[in-house]
Amino acid sequence: MPHINPIHIWDEIKDYLLISLGCLMYCMGFCLFLLPYQFIPGGCTGISALIYYGTGIPTQYSYFVINAMLLLIGLKVLGFKYFAKTIYAVVLITVLLEIIQGILMQPDGTMPRLANDEEFMAAVLGGTIEGTGLALVFINNGSTGGTDIIASIVNKYKNFSMGRILMWLDFLIVTSGFMVLQDWHKVVIGYCILLISMVMLDYTMSSATQSVQFTIISDKYDQIAEAINTEVERGVTELHGEGWYSKQERRVLIVMARRRESTQIFRLIKHIDNQAFVTMTKVVGVYGEGFDHIKT
Repeated sequence: MPHINPIHIWDEIKDYLLISLGCLMYCMGFCLFLLPYQFIPGGCTGISALIYYGTGIPTQYSYFVINAMLLLIGLKVLGFKYFAKTIYAVVLITVLLEIIQGILMQPDGTMPRLANDEEFMAAVLGGTIEGTGLALVFINNGSTGGTDIIASIVNKYKNFSMGRILMWLDFLIVTSGFMVLQDWHKVVIGYCILLISMVMLDYTMSSATQSVQFTIISDKYDQIAEAINTEVERGVTELHGEGWYSKQERRVLIVMARRRESTQIFRLIKHIDNQAFVTMTKVVGVYGEGFDHIKT
């Protein structure tokens, strides 16, 4: 019987909980601030919104059907392992769209405009919440399906980056909204929503995973290493170096930490040796004990 690691089980549960939160935020941004104003976001929800504006078919039905077809194609090309969390996110978003729109829908078939007549404010709020929700899904190795599947398939066979493919697909979806709405004003706001969502997506993902690396040179290296190890609870690597000009042996400390811990580390170093030579550099991602787990 294979050994089951409780840590890995908890990591998977945590991933699905955060993906669920991200899907909820994504649906809230879409239903509260975009759909009532007939705005067109990117991705599969953008296609579903266009179908809804043109035919009245609820977005959750077209969203599920489109994703089901793309998933069948994607499963054959990319395999089940790639889509386990995508299938979960697609089903959850479909259910959430049904629930949220059912709560918000008024007897006359309209939805309340929470931002009143401030259309651009609604676009900013919707794009911000959507982008943040998507970031939570992506950070935890999930996907909302739709154009992500198309981009993954194209990326497998052609030398195009997924970001560029998604950008062009979203651009085409928003632009095609003119054929349904006959209103360039809505299309331009759709472009703004794409930009806001993209900025929030990048900002949230980089903030969540941002770490820093310290390089510390000090005669009191042992005291500094002990303080960082016990008070910040971060590992310290000691390297042996030599000053080129002085030819004196020096000890160099390497510390990986979260960005939020950098102030505490600086204070410790200053308290022990305010003449220490210190550099701090940003690191995009750190994987291993005490940081993120490598996800495949």
